[in-house]
Amino acid sequence: MVRKPLEKQMSLIPTNVEWCKKCVVSNQRPRITFDENGVCAACNNRASRKSIDWQEREKQLSELLDRHRDVTGSWDVVVPSSGGKDSCYVAHQLKHEYGMNPILVTWSPLKYTEIGLQNFDALSDSGFTAIRCTPDGQIHRKLARLCFEEFGDAFHVFVLGQVYFPIHMALKFDINLIFYGENGEVEYAGDPTFVDQPFRDLLNDESWLKGYMKGTTIDELIAYGVETKDYMKDIDWSKCDLSFYRPPKVEDMRIKNTSKLHFFGYFKEWIPQENFYYAAEHTDFKPNPERTEGTYSKYASLDDKMDGFHYYMRYIKFGLGRCMEDAAHEIRDGHISREEGIALMDRFEGEFPARYFSEFLEYLDISEDHFWKIVDEWRPEHLWKKDGNDWMLRTPAS
Repeated sequence: MVRKPLEKQMSLIPTNVEWCKKCVVSNQRPRITFDENGVCAACNNRASRKSIDWQEREKQLSELLDRHRDVTGSWDVVVPSSGGKDSCYVAHQLKHEYGMNPILVTWSPLKYTEIGLQNFDALSDSGFTAIRCTPDGQIHRKLARLCFEEFGDAFHVFVLGQVYFPIHMALKFDINLIFYGENGEVEYAGDPTFVDQPFRDLLNDESWLKGYMKGTTIDELIAYGVETKDYMKDIDWSKCDLSFYRPPKVEDMRIKNTSKLHFFGYFKEWIPQENFYYAAEHTDFKPNPERTEGTYSKYASLDDKMDGFHYYMRYIKFGLGRCMEDAAHEIRDGHISREEGIALMDRFEGEFPARYFSEFLEYLDISEDHFWKIVDEWRPEHLWKKDGNDWMLRTPAS
């Protein structure tokens, strides 16, 4: 594996591969922890929810919303939304079950799918106002290519805006409450410090930079790109072009108290399959007519043509792809057994997302040879071995 100095997560991954005894995630997932019985934190988090007093959580939610509810009828909560099942569920619940006035805020995907646009429009048509930001396409593509080469993840440029753009909009409209869906550190196993917290606070939160930004700021990323890449120059952008890739000023967030990102999944039991049924019923959300490449499901992460390459590269970097994500959660939810999860992974895990491959190459302005060169640069030696011309995982799920 070629050393990549900007991606600071990889050096923290253990070189001995261990698979959870209850689900199908391994210790290669960044920030995950395992207990003495070989069970991952996500499974233990799910088991601990049985002891949660959900009536007390409901009371906490009502009190929180009452503190932020605007009696004049103005918008009083920001819901970051792609039009996916989870944000449909959160937005509809806040508006129709709790009498809030949510405004949807969307950071556009790299390249919309037809079903993604259809679901986005359907959510608005069901009774919501949405603000959508589509960043400068030339800048976004160069940053996506840089992220693909230096993070092994072109999708990372989307993550930057997905996190920060809603906060900018909350500040602009003087809204103090921002509601995301699930807390990834709880649902998918991450930093245990934040497992039982209803929100994450961006003020002085170095763990956010390390965990979600791969340890590198946008300014560090750009400086590296300008210094090392012939396709990037300082004259390509001005300060305003990068505004939404950066967090707002700390003093602005502190003064207006908009640094907290709340999680609906803290207050309500979070079951993705149930969110899909709810969104289909209340906001006319539609699944894909065929399964998503790399997995067996049809209703998750549908809006971006480039999304499949995020999961494929995660499979390359950590040996954990898209099928694992779906199967692990459904095992914890009691929908399938671990044996069924492994069987699904044997069939679909690591499947190449061929459907939009040519568009991915065109979007990043790279050749197919360059694509595979970058892919192979990200293969950790402790995970991969060659069998003839084929790459194989050394320690597949079992």
